[in-house]
Amino acid sequence: MKKNFRILVCLLAFASVAGVQASVDAEESSAGGDDASERSSHLRLSGLVVDAETGQPIESRVHLRDHFGQWHFVESVGGTAVHYDRDLPHLPDSPEVHTTLSNDPFVATLPPGQYTLRVERGKEYIPFVGQIVIDEQSLFQEIRLRRWVDMSARGWYSGDTHVHRCIEELPNIMLAEDLNVALPISYWVRKSGASPTLLDDLSDLGIEGLTQVDPSHVIYARNTEYEIMEIDGKNRTLGAVFVLNHESALDLPVPPVAPVARQARREGALLDLDKHSWPWSLMIIPLMDVDLFELSNNHVWQTGFGFPQWTIDTISSEMQLQQDDHGLTEWGWIDYGFQTYYALVNCGFRLRVTAGTASGVHPVPLGFGRVYVRLPDGFSYGGWIEGLNAGQSFVSTGPMLDLRFNGQDAGHHFPIAEAREALVRITGTAESRRPLRQIEIVVNGEIAETITATNEPTKNGGFTTEIDVTVKRQASFWTAVRCFEAHPENRVRFAHTNPVYIDLAGSHVRPRRRELEYFISRLEEEISRLRGVVTGDALAEYEEALQIYREIGEQAK
Repeated sequence: MKKNFRILVCLLAFASVAGVQASVDAEESSAGGDDASERSSHLRLSGLVVDAETGQPIESRVHLRDHFGQWHFVESVGGTAVHYDRDLPHLPDSPEVHTTLSNDPFVATLPPGQYTLRVERGKEYIPFVGQIVIDEQSLFQEIRLRRWVDMSARGWYSGDTHVHRCIEELPNIMLAEDLNVALPISYWVRKSGASPTLLDDLSDLGIEGLTQVDPSHVIYARNTEYEIMEIDGKNRTLGAVFVLNHESALDLPVPPVAPVARQARREGALLDLDKHSWPWSLMIIPLMDVDLFELSNNHVWQTGFGFPQWTIDTISSEMQLQQDDHGLTEWGWIDYGFQTYYALVNCGFRLRVTAGTASGVHPVPLGFGRVYVRLPDGFSYGGWIEGLNAGQSFVSTGPMLDLRFNGQDAGHHFPIAEAREALVRITGTAESRRPLRQIEIVVNGEIAETITATNEPTKNGGFTTEIDVTVKRQASFWTAVRCFEAHPENRVRFAHTNPVYIDLAGSHVRPRRRELEYFISRLEEEISRLRGVVTGDALAEYEEALQIYREIGEQAK
């Protein structure tokens, strides 16, 4: 009865809008002119997005493009619509133009013609993509989206740790993307020696900076980005780091960075590395004791990969990263991050994985890359942050990994007091809305085993592969699982768990000598570049970090 009543209300809303628009059209026509004549020839596309199983209207993201390549926005009838336009001339292969909608009808007034309509809702629904023709009359389109997996029903809740959207728009966008946690950057600084500036109005937020969109969708807005691109009025890049979940405004400039780290710790904040190849990244990891590493960062998009030359001069030839005539490929960039992360973990830096899009700056939807945190007892923001910090999580740009390690969540540490064989049994499922190309077990940064995906079809249109594999070693090790979709356009869609750590008495994971030599050379180059540019205190932090890597290198193999 509720379903039928809601659809009736929706249809009445369409009729109301049609009546209002007809009046507007009549006024424009009587006013005369070419514009009125052109508008009167336009027709109306209207629609409603519903859950295929329940029939209930749901929030969604809508992309609409005509056969000339022109993008069009839709509007909400009785609800909210947020337009997003990142069709940038310097990134012609990466247009991101869409409307996020509340769970209300939508409408667009369009010239006759053929259109491509794509409707999505986060990661857990199968997108609708269809060709529609508007010719002699207006068109009503009901779009039924089918959920191929329900991660919250299993205790998994998603978040984006790098957000540049307006706080007032985030409730609409989060529900359309079914993103449980958004951490928008409300303070930002780009000049050395300057304190972060408040970007967004926090007056409507509670004392903890928390906005409850609904019981399982929340915004925490006290987050700061230090992105230093200017020193003493000159363009000199240091890099970016995020302070997430702090309690008060951080009235602290950088460099040096250690005071910010100390203040962050006092306020229970987490430090997020952003991108691995910034000039200062290798320094801030030990000096700030960074918590999070973005395996999916803000250069990983749904549209075409746009930064093949970005920091390409920092890569090591021994990494053998995939490149083409333009520079790094999408996989080359992602693999660069993977290899750097593995090397850092081998050095003893047990960073937890996360994902951030910088939606609001880059051509990417909110939560395209997202981190799922497991909360078996139900959702709370405090529990989600604790789980993120504990590493009870995986990162995804498409597939889902619901795995246990000796019955424990990812991120777990297994101390073994006696010197004997260490093992981890990995059980669970790898799932995707497309078949998986491969599943890989990573041990100490190397692919130890490749699992053939069985891709058993599920009743909701996805594919699942059961995993039951045991990793055995005679010494301490860490292990994680990653998987990749078989994408029809050869795009990289992956999921990657946090590692678990098996600490066997009398042994420890040793980094590879080539990894340490690479880190040390990067830091030596940066110290040379910054000498005479930054203050002595700032340079001393680089020297301290260099010494830390050199000491770690004494144990390298």
